[in-house]
Amino acid sequence: MININELFDLKGKVALITGGTHGIGMAVAKTLAAAGATICINGHTEENLVKAEKEYADDGIDVYTVKFDVTKEDEVDAGISEIEKNVGTIDILVNNAAIIKRVPILDMPVDDFRQVIETDLVGPFIVSKRVVPGMIAKKSGKIINMCSMMSVYGRNSVSAYAAAKGGLKLLTQNMTCEWAKYNIQINGIGPGYIATAQTAPIREGNHPFNKLVMTRTPAGRWGDPQDVGNAALFLASKAADFVNGHVLYVDGGILANFGYVEGENEIPD
Repeated sequence: MININELFDLKGKVALITGGTHGIGMAVAKTLAAAGATICINGHTEENLVKAEKEYADDGIDVYTVKFDVTKEDEVDAGISEIEKNVGTIDILVNNAAIIKRVPILDMPVDDFRQVIETDLVGPFIVSKRVVPGMIAKKSGKIINMCSMMSVYGRNSVSAYAAAKGGLKLLTQNMTCEWAKYNIQINGIGPGYIATAQTAPIREGNHPFNKLVMTRTPAGRWGDPQDVGNAALFLASKAADFVNGHVLYVDGGILANFGYVEGENEIPD
């Protein structure tokens, strides 16, 4: 008989969520904490880490914070070493830290393109490469890469972000090819349009992008960060022990929808 509570129990597990100081990363971290995991988060400024630590504490979560830049190998090595020394070997890694620059290709400086690729694609490579030896030694581990809907389709003005997330999807599959034999499950999550502080300005009033999301998402709403946290809990749990190399799109069905707008694209009788 399956014990559902045990299936999703993360007690005794150490989880690192990069970029866990706000938004989707914080929602994921709080969800894993609710399942019993010990939570570690990184950020690249002390100010953000202190602010986040207080917010976690307000929810009764004792979080371990460590400052490092995911694009710098020496900082990642030092940060992971600190976690291993003071908290324990990382059992669950969520590569969530990312940036986006909304600039048309012809207007985008090459340095800005490189910065997005470095953070959103090279960063997960560096952090995973540093964390996974501990998982291999234990013959157990979960890696979750935040891949985005942009891993499968493009959109105006997000070329660097889409290129990075498309690369991250394939990196997820390549990690699986190399590490699944050690009982490590590597998967991705592809969030749809999620209601966070960052998207607040375009969700207000009659903003055209808000209309696009509301009409083209079959579920008829923006996603909640908790929706992504729930998907992360599944992928971090025993329930996903034979799920590998998969990207779980948490998008309200938007990827299933080919340009449909309710009331505008009806097929005539």
